[in-house]
Amino acid sequence: MLGLKMATDPRWVNIVEKNISEILTDHAYCEQKASSNAISIIVKFPHHSDIVTQMTAIALEEMEHFGMVHEEILKRGLTLGKERKDPYVNDLLAFAQQGGSEEGRMIDRLLVSAMIEARSCERFRLLSEEISDADLRVFYRDLMESEARHYTTFIKLAKNHATTVDVDKRWQEFLEYETSIITKYGNRETMHG
Repeated sequence: MLGLKMATDPRWVNIVEKNISEILTDHAYCEQKASSNAISIIVKFPHHSDIVTQMTAIALEEMEHFGMVHEEILKRGLTLGKERKDPYVNDLLAFAQQGGSEEGRMIDRLLVSAMIEARSCERFRLLSEEISDADLRVFYRDLMESEARHYTTFIKLAKNHATTVDVDKRWQEFLEYETSIITKYGNRETMHG
């Protein structure tokens, strides 16, 4: 369904398990950034009512997920650490169209968002199947389903708003590009690192 061309090495879970505090903090901020991204899309493209409606729902759900991750942190007697950068997301944004038509910029922004959701979904699936902590397996299974819905929403919106952009072709370009950069990631206890 996701179309990712390279799976995360299952050994990434071993890295994660060595520092649960770090992955939970990173995950919490990923949820916050996903909410901010949805709000940013509203601000950039407010004249598309369906996008505003869908992004409002995603922004609220992502902040709900932030709260869930924070609760998981507290349940474990931990505290939320400081926010950190996400080089994976920055690499994807560097591939997105910066100039050109508004349609092209909008489609690329939606496809970057879809890619982030797809990779997060894939990582959540891996955690839901491989992490030794039974509570976290259930936790990530539930979140995986939400990420898959968000991925689908972003792809559908891109297709619904494309008049001059071949979304399927552009998505394949994103998948190829993501394959070229993902080899740099998967060696840290972060969602995309």
